[in-house]
Amino acid sequence: MQSDTEEDLSQTLRHGPFDAALQAAIQARGLSLESLRRRLEEQGIAVSLSTLSYWQRGRTRPERADSLRAVRGLEVILELPRHSLLTLLRPSAERAAGPWRPVEELCPEPGVRDLLDEIGDRGERLLTGLTLHDQLVVGARRELSEVRTRAVFQAQQRGVDRWIAVYHHPHRVLPSSRSARGCRFGRVRVDEASGLIAAELLFDRALGRGETYLLEYGFGFDQTGPPVTEEGRGFHTPQHEYLLEVRFHPAALPARCYRTWRPDAQTALKDAADLRMSSYHSVHFIEFGMAAGYHGIRWEWD
Repeated sequence: MQSDTEEDLSQTLRHGPFDAALQAAIQARGLSLESLRRRLEEQGIAVSLSTLSYWQRGRTRPERADSLRAVRGLEVILELPRHSLLTLLRPSAERAAGPWRPVEELCPEPGVRDLLDEIGDRGERLLTGLTLHDQLVVGARRELSEVRTRAVFQAQQRGVDRWIAVYHHPHRVLPSSRSARGCRFGRVRVDEASGLIAAELLFDRALGRGETYLLEYGFGFDQTGPPVTEEGRGFHTPQHEYLLEVRFHPAALPARCYRTWRPDAQTALKDAADLRMSSYHSVHFIEFGMAAGYHGIRWEWD
């Protein structure tokens, strides 16, 4: 059973602010600032006592690269989920969506809630996404041919044994095949009119509190699909680490690629940065402590 102190810490890590979360973690672990300073120094990270004090009191915030490295070190020393403190350092404007956004606010299709209700809520909120890698493959006819996902989750309470994946094709095309590793498909629900699919991914066991779990799954599409110019993923909560990669067939290389973002399905997609394609016909971005909302890549052909 989770203690009141651990429950308070879990809530503070989820909602912030950074100084309150850091202070709660220090108190929960019973460590002094001097012991934290020494243990950081053992990792080759130099931080003064006054700086640590200012951080936990909210007088200053870590911003420089060496300060962020210290925050990652603190997460290890304080036995916190990876990037849990870093997430709270994101600008407040990017986290305006709040700690949890319903899936219907992220997906433009109204039928998504009905699909999830058919499968049922099995404790998805008790899982923290530590890292998630999406790889998309664009075929010779500029069609989306495959979507692959590799993810690592951490259980916030014991007993969690599944995760629900939701996918929506830009042109409402349903997958022609699916695959899974480290898990198996349970109940799968589709909405043919909207091209929505919701799939229950079952773990091989119920997890203990704090235990991590690695899984992979994917969807394949017929090679006769319409051309696609954008893909991405919506997140309920701030994500610790997200990598999105798009691989293009040599016969379908775009002229320009952009990293995109929007807080919800009702907001227009915004180009956040230009992306450069590699000589291996791949473009990607990776981000840590990412805001809740929709994050993606779009591309243009001349």
